[in-house]
Amino acid sequence: MATTTPSRGRRRAPSRMTRAAGKAAALQKPRVILALLLLLALTSVMLLDGYLRAEVGGDERVRSNASSSKVPDKVLDGGPILSFRGGEARSQSVPEKTIALTFDDGPNPTWTPQILKILEANDVPGTFFVVGSMVSRYPSIVKDLVDQGNEIGIHTFTHVDLSYQSDDRITREMDQTQLALAGAAGITTTLFRAPYSSEADAIDNYSWPVYKKLGEEGYTSVFVDTDSDDWKRPGVSKIIKWATPSKNKGASVLFHDAGGERSQTVKALGTYIKKMKAKGYTFTTISGAIQQTESANREAGTGTGSGAEAGATADANQQGSGQNGQQPGGEQAGGQAPGGQQGQQPGQSGQSGQLGQAGGANSLQAAHRTATGTTLYEGKALVAAVAVAEWTVPGLATGLAVVGVAVMGRFGMMLILARRHYRQRNKRRFSWGTPITRPVSVIVPAYNEKECIANTLRSLARSTYPIEIIVVDDGSTDDTSEIARSAAESFGMTNVRVIRQENAGKPAALNNGVRSASYDIVVMMDGDTVFEADTVRQLVQPFADPGVGAVAGNAKVGNRDTIIGAWQHIEYVMGFNLDRRMYDLLRCMPTIPGAIGAFRREAVLAVGGMSEDTLAEDTDITIAMHRQGWRVVYQEHAKAWTEAPGSLKQLWSQRYRWSYGTMQALWKHRKSLTDKGPSGRFGRVGMPLVVIFQIVTPVFAPLIDVFTLYSMIFIDFKAALLAWLAVLCVQLVCAAYAFRLDREKYRYLLMMPLQQLAYRQMMYLVLIHSCITALTGGRLRWQKLKRTGEVGTPAGVGR
Repeated sequence: MATTTPSRGRRRAPSRMTRAAGKAAALQKPRVILALLLLLALTSVMLLDGYLRAEVGGDERVRSNASSSKVPDKVLDGGPILSFRGGEARSQSVPEKTIALTFDDGPNPTWTPQILKILEANDVPGTFFVVGSMVSRYPSIVKDLVDQGNEIGIHTFTHVDLSYQSDDRITREMDQTQLALAGAAGITTTLFRAPYSSEADAIDNYSWPVYKKLGEEGYTSVFVDTDSDDWKRPGVSKIIKWATPSKNKGASVLFHDAGGERSQTVKALGTYIKKMKAKGYTFTTISGAIQQTESANREAGTGTGSGAEAGATADANQQGSGQNGQQPGGEQAGGQAPGGQQGQQPGQSGQSGQLGQAGGANSLQAAHRTATGTTLYEGKALVAAVAVAEWTVPGLATGLAVVGVAVMGRFGMMLILARRHYRQRNKRRFSWGTPITRPVSVIVPAYNEKECIANTLRSLARSTYPIEIIVVDDGSTDDTSEIARSAAESFGMTNVRVIRQENAGKPAALNNGVRSASYDIVVMMDGDTVFEADTVRQLVQPFADPGVGAVAGNAKVGNRDTIIGAWQHIEYVMGFNLDRRMYDLLRCMPTIPGAIGAFRREAVLAVGGMSEDTLAEDTDITIAMHRQGWRVVYQEHAKAWTEAPGSLKQLWSQRYRWSYGTMQALWKHRKSLTDKGPSGRFGRVGMPLVVIFQIVTPVFAPLIDVFTLYSMIFIDFKAALLAWLAVLCVQLVCAAYAFRLDREKYRYLLMMPLQQLAYRQMMYLVLIHSCITALTGGRLRWQKLKRTGEVGTPAGVGR
């Protein structure tokens, strides 16, 4: 028995491993924050995409048949162009034999370009009232639209009925659309058309305050006096008929370039334009119509019109900034307006006798303002963010669909192979060969295991198989060694050796035990684990097959009567009775658990022993043995009872080490992918399975949950809930079968829904944390969990 003890009275300097562990701990918190920020960023992208598609914050309410008693008669009886100057409402009509073509709900990548081609071919301009969310998704179409000489108006950002919205929501709808226009085409605009609006006489007591508010902010509201009703898809001839003004009147004519299937609109538009030109009509934009009326008033030498045009003393786009001095787009009057010049009002031009426009003196685009400063940069940022969302969300959806299919396929494969494994290994005639009866060595690495070591030795004292026991104390700072010796003496065990070494980590302790072992088969167990009396005998029987180099036992959670313990119990039962059975038949077992495993001593020494290169020394040596051509099998009847972490903090620490260590081991043995023959079997079969289902799939899993929650809140609660319950049922079926194979009580499965809601999310975050640690080059060391010693004999915990 070798013992090394530090001198009393002297303070031992921190070891290299202690210092490394301290550094790793200092790095963990930023990585956790980074993992959470990554998940938050993806969630934000989803919410942005949902907002653009009116899934988030959408409001489909449409008001109808409301009273208009508070709306002035001159507005109800006036023309389709409504502006406010000095707080006074002024209506204006389109001049006779003049048509202002207006298009709502775009841009649309299918229909808007076709309409633009028709307008260009006929040398006709149009006024497009665009939805901000569509602008941000299809900015290039908006830029083409403006460059072609068409005019832009706002149709809100999400196409909601503003009469139901708060002032803050109204402001957001307008400002966000202005930003989208700034980012797409470098402009803002003073024109506005409310969703679901029609003629001016449809203004009611609820929408009137909205028009007043926007008018005071410098917006000109545009209505319809001739509606093609193309959204009804009545046929080309009816669309043309309904869009034709009566008695040579001028008209603001409504078509749609989005919001549905618009092939009839496209077919009707060219014919309509030719027909109206033949009748002597001219085409202009809303700003062009306003200019014509103003010019006619100036020529007549009057400052006001009469009838419906009373109050149109000047260009509606030339109105003042209203009561608050604020221009559309957010610039103060007297400052730089969005597209105006220093000190200009909306619509004013720096050129004498002309109306301003973005970048020139085109009166057909007089409502446009050049976006500058923060408006321009914020707009470009919005368009860029939307572009990211447009690519990210569909990509994620496709990826998650693939992951979902793969996971369901894996469940099916596990059930089939687990059943086959169980039936094969439990046949009466099944045998590994001549029964193994020779003594074996049991190695127990221990570090500060004073609470558990006595129970571990007590369980080994009851073993029905001849063993020697080697307890390797890895520099414990408690009384682990003394307790082990006392326990061995009290149990009358003469087959126990206690070896004490300087703290060097679990792999070094195991290697010390292997070198000190007297027999050719070594059994490894943790210092907090207890064996059943028949465990060792069952565990070593597969070595009757000379091709078997290592055996994985069946680890079971002893402290399962807490919520955390029950969750881990479900996980262990499913892992050992489904995953390991599948891997066994496929001959690519990835891990022999540290709690219970057996090895040929010669095989361990041949691969260099337990490596300190990774935190998952058990996974590391298992893969190494595969690459040496050894077969690794699972022995379900060899059971060990272990104490699982009792707190979320300890659980996080343990699983973080496991997942990170697994990644290290896979990276270390990446060349197994190209190994040939039996040594490459793990690389060809096992490594892809582990990478896909233990790393890639769990990394995507939180996104599946986020998508599910998103769907429940914003899309279809019932459908999303049913989908989630269907997946849960599949998992319950798999878990129930695993419990049946292991002869466990089903009552723990009652905790499974809660496990899916809480425990699984934590495991996913741990894995993401580990991935970030691996990508950032972090290092971790063997971490000690706090033990209670509550796992005694199997009889005591098998409730």
